[in-house]
Order: sequence, then structure tokens, then C-alpha cells
Amino acid sequence: MHLINKALSEYGVKEIVGSKDNRRILKYFNDIGFDGKKLKDETAWCSAFANWVAKTSGYEFSGKLNARSWLSVGGSVVNPEVGDVVVFWRESPESWKGHVAFFIKQTKGYVYVLGGNQGNKVCIKAYPKNRVLDYKRLEKLWKN
Repeated sequence: MHLINKALSEYGVKEIVGSKDNRRILKYFNDIGFDGKKLKDETAWCSAFANWVAKTSGYEFSGKLNARSWLSVGGSVVNPEVGDVVVFWRESPESWKGHVAFFIKQTKGYVYVLGGNQGNKVCIKAYPKNRVLDYKRLEKLWKN
């Protein structure tokens, strides 16, 4: 299964407001080697989602929960294709904070991505192009 199809299959998964947690989001953490019981669905989970999608689709993945960890995975590309990883900066380009999601399309000023923890759910959202740190193409590790 191509990783964009795997990501799309999770469309609409969202956090549960309050003390309860969405078990599906906790599964993303568990399946990539983190203890979902110690984390909450309010924990920043964009990278957990990207890791889960890539790992369970047979692609290389960062294995880390910080979005910028994806800067060291895959090869940089100038012309992204559907399913490529997009790494954004958050707050400032020098900050450690970021966001990671999968490329869908672009317009003159925006990049549309499918990702987790976008408005507390898996969805497609537009981000300004000037926030992109890099576009990354992941290598397939095994056939599924």
C-alpha cells in the first residue's frame, strides 16, 4: 500500500476533548515504540502519525516524536510529489519546533498536506510555502 493511501485511511481520526484519549492516536505511539499509556492524545502527535504511516507502509521513518527529525530522513526533492514528506518550521525558522505531514498539492503560496494533529485531527490543511524547511522523498524498505 502506498503511504498516502495509508494516511488517507486515517482521515478524520481526532483527539477526544477531556481526560479520555483516542485509542487510535495512542496506537500510533505504541506501534512506533513509545508507550501510549504514558502519553495523551493531546501530546504533539504529527510526527507519531507520520512515523506510523511510513513504518506500517514499509518506508523509512524517523522514529522520533519531533517533527524536525524528518529533516534527516529520505532525500530532499525540489519538486514534491503526492506522498512526499513536508517539514515546516513553527514559531520561527530557528526554533526546534515544527510540523510534518504528507504532500498533496501546492499553489503559488500554499502547500496542502495530509497530516496528523492538524486542528487536533488527521486532515488536509494548507500551510504557507514560506514555512517549508524541506520536501523529503522516503525510500521503500520492503514490499507489502
